[in-house]
Amino acid sequence: MISKAVVLQAEQGQIQIHTENIFPIIKKAVYSGHEVFLRELVSNGVDAISKRRMAAMGGDCSEGPEGKISIRIDREANTLTISDNGIGMDADEVKRYINQVAFSSAEDFLEKYKQESDAIIGHFGLGFYSSFMVAKQVELVTLSAREGAEAVRWSCDGSPNFSLEGAERSEPGTDVVLHLMDEELEYIEPSRIRTLITTYCDFLPVEVQLEGETVNKRESPWRKSPRDLSDNDYIELYRYLYPFQGDPLLWVHLNTDYPYNLQGILFFPKSSGRADWEKGEIKLYCNNVFVSDSIKEVVPRYLLPLRGVIDSPDIPLNVSRSALQTDRRVRSIGGFVAKKVGDRLKELHKDDPKRYAEIWESVAPFIKIGALEDDKFAEQVADLVLFGTTAQPQEQPAAADDQSSEAQTLDPIPAEGGKAYTTLAGYRTRLATDNDKRILYCTDEAGQAGALALWKSQGAEVLLADTFIDTQFIPWLEYRHEELKFQRVDSELDDSLQEKESELSDAEGKDSSEKVRELFKGALANDKITIQVQALKGDNAPAALILLPEQMRRINDMGALMEQRLPGLPDHHVLLVNRKHPLVEGLLKLSAGSVITGAGGSSPSQQLADDLSRHIYELARLAVGGLEPNELAGFQQRSATLMGQLMQRGL
Repeated sequence: MISKAVVLQAEQGQIQIHTENIFPIIKKAVYSGHEVFLRELVSNGVDAISKRRMAAMGGDCSEGPEGKISIRIDREANTLTISDNGIGMDADEVKRYINQVAFSSAEDFLEKYKQESDAIIGHFGLGFYSSFMVAKQVELVTLSAREGAEAVRWSCDGSPNFSLEGAERSEPGTDVVLHLMDEELEYIEPSRIRTLITTYCDFLPVEVQLEGETVNKRESPWRKSPRDLSDNDYIELYRYLYPFQGDPLLWVHLNTDYPYNLQGILFFPKSSGRADWEKGEIKLYCNNVFVSDSIKEVVPRYLLPLRGVIDSPDIPLNVSRSALQTDRRVRSIGGFVAKKVGDRLKELHKDDPKRYAEIWESVAPFIKIGALEDDKFAEQVADLVLFGTTAQPQEQPAAADDQSSEAQTLDPIPAEGGKAYTTLAGYRTRLATDNDKRILYCTDEAGQAGALALWKSQGAEVLLADTFIDTQFIPWLEYRHEELKFQRVDSELDDSLQEKESELSDAEGKDSSEKVRELFKGALANDKITIQVQALKGDNAPAALILLPEQMRRINDMGALMEQRLPGLPDHHVLLVNRKHPLVEGLLKLSAGSVITGAGGSSPSQQLADDLSRHIYELARLAVGGLEPNELAGFQQRSATLMGQLMQRGL
């Protein structure tokens, strides 16, 4: 079909926008980035192809070949042409859809947009006019696919003035020819255009060709049924979207058409120690067109570090599609996404508990922060929270074809490296009757090693809560389980860890515990340190321990959190001295003058006893990280001096 430019009479006129402010607003205010012009023009072309297909089904126009977007570069003329073989337009349609800017109440819109930078887009049709951000002149050559239509050429230099005349075009569709501004010539570079196609148009269902070569992938896996995708399909999509990031741990396929239309695939990445809890890494699409990589208004904050794609035409965007609006629908979408994530985690926990335990450290931040911030999500994941445990892991029994209930309820759950995980409910089933309300936990296996070893030596099971978020999560668990008391291993020691033996008193009525207490009290001379003396069980029990009463420590940790620093040793703390330790027993003898040194035969001085008491205290502080970096050099020097004095005295 060939159309000749002889029927339509040349015409001059003005675009009906009722104001001359529209172009400066489009150029400088509506769109934050100039590069999105290509997204808008290609999207318009895809829409035109879709409209032609629908019109052909209704018998209103010719069907035509398979839809295609072609992009051509002319370096000599400094033009960029975006062509489609869609439904095209006749002269009347150009006047209606182009000259009138295709939105109602233009003046009201402009007034509102000046006052509110993220005014919600309706169907304003401003996409075509984004081309004026980069072009000093735009030509549009179009031919409608309807029978008997004639081709027309529309031209505008960015002012309200346009020209409309007959043209020649052999096939239905539209060419948009951009005469680029001198400062926008980057867009005649093929590599730049290729990057924009893969960024914004990669998953459009229509071929997008650059200089005859198809650039985009075309297929969007998230719009397929999960039944039609293999595990490898999901993994390949992840690798494509996030190259050099390894493979995902698991994924969640989203698909709903009521009360809104939404598809997507979200991935749990392997933990890398880095997570973006403010912006996120999930990509937002609208009908397969990339819109934004920041969707903090859509996805709850605790899910932002997930990766993947959410595609929905029902999410309200601002005029440039660069920012989202928060309304009831958006909050509903966020709730839907959170529920689907919770369902997927529950499914994995039930069907493959060992796999769930192996990835727990990577998914734990999402679950714990989500539970703290979202009551509905908390209900979903209440039984999914795992803790590392000092209990011995069990081997997974061989599962029968029907997945035996024994395999489903295995606890502790074994994981890699000899680790074991348990749920709070599983831990409680193994508690002694008289301690069924006390939950022992450890936040630092190295820093709390002494106390941890004491509890383990007596057969106690200790939960490991060693992440930063646990300082807030454990109080939250106590709030939900009012009958439970969480006790850190170094907060206090009960009778099960102490030797029960009577002590003999001297002539002054003082037993060994009282003597040790007086020694340390005098040596430390610090009323903020509470000194306790006990006989601890076990040959490996330390000479002394720093204990922090649970509530005192929590107040200290909360203060550190508010000040955004690591918690240190508070001024008020407890020094527990183990009177059965050989070092403490030797200190008692030293203080009593019962140790005879070599040649001189004289008793050790009180100063040496004080130095040794302070050394035992500093060892206890060192074990819990209580010595500041600037104190370590002095500690080393004092230790060397003390060792030298003891050797000189033959101790």
